[in-house]
Amino acid sequence: MTDRRPATIKDVAASAGVGIATVSRVFSGTGSVSAATRERVLAAARALDYRPSALGRGLKLRRGGGIGLIVPDVTDPFCAALVAGVLACARTFGEHVIVDAADGDPAREAEIVERLAEQRVGGIIAMPAGDEADWRGAARVCSSVVFAGRALQEPPGPSGAPDVPSVLADDAGGVRAVTEYLAGLGHRRIAFLGAVPGGPPRVRERAFRATLAQLGVPVEEDLVVAARPARDAAYAAAAGLLQRRGDVTAVLAADHLLGEAAVLVARELDLRVPADVSIAMVDDVAWAELCDPPLTAVARPGHDIGYRACELVLREPARRGRGGPVLLPTELVVRGSCGPPRAQRRRSRGNPAD
Repeated sequence: MTDRRPATIKDVAASAGVGIATVSRVFSGTGSVSAATRERVLAAARALDYRPSALGRGLKLRRGGGIGLIVPDVTDPFCAALVAGVLACARTFGEHVIVDAADGDPAREAEIVERLAEQRVGGIIAMPAGDEADWRGAARVCSSVVFAGRALQEPPGPSGAPDVPSVLADDAGGVRAVTEYLAGLGHRRIAFLGAVPGGPPRVRERAFRATLAQLGVPVEEDLVVAARPARDAAYAAAAGLLQRRGDVTAVLAADHLLGEAAVLVARELDLRVPADVSIAMVDDVAWAELCDPPLTAVARPGHDIGYRACELVLREPARRGRGGPVLLPTELVVRGSCGPPRAQRRRSRGNPAD
């Protein structure tokens, strides 16, 4: 019994009913191919277990091939989901992925970008930490650069960041939904734990402020607290807030590190959740459902963001739109960590008719 020979590009073309050139365009990401034809070619390739030659594609395109992927921290739950999405898409296209972590350090990120450009990868997907990397130069060396999960702040800097396509979660919509939910429960003294000035774009803080303004709820500057993206800094920010302002009835944390800190500090101060303080956060990580009570959170589609960003990198440049970022919807997951504020509970107990 002889081993079955590996499928060739000619086999895929025959199975899909297209020419060899069309199959080549699908797997190289060059030229124009309709969505229906692309799906037919990919289905035929999967059925035949076809593995395109990365070396051959690299020689034809005069690049090393592959995709460079830069995230702040591969152990972070959102980053891990994003990486999984990129890998899933890359496997579909027969591409390999080089993953590196910048640890939130713009200088380290710039070194990684330079190294990937020297290797002449086909494209770079990044959750950028800052504008020190030469993003415009990187896009000239490889075929494309796409930001995923985060984009750089405007106005444009020397990196030419606004020219870089991005795939993002609708963070503003998610924060708006959870802020409206807390206000609808009766909360008026809502604290916000967010990012430090000059850090990643503060879309969430802006959405928090705008939503309260639309609802006619005054924003108390003392209740908007910034923290660096580290556990010790998050804990210090949450402790300082809840010790300084005992009248806070709800806390909205801008990410899961800050949410974790808020839960820990509330426990140490013997604050009951949600009887004494309601807590909600952005990012629905696994431990949120295991809290007591389970934590209300805004779920962000990390896997889908990674998958869509990879698709964008592998398309020809002419087909990548410049009309703004691709926004994927978030979802408010309501759990037991939020309830009416303390004063409203006291009124309800004192007046059974309420």
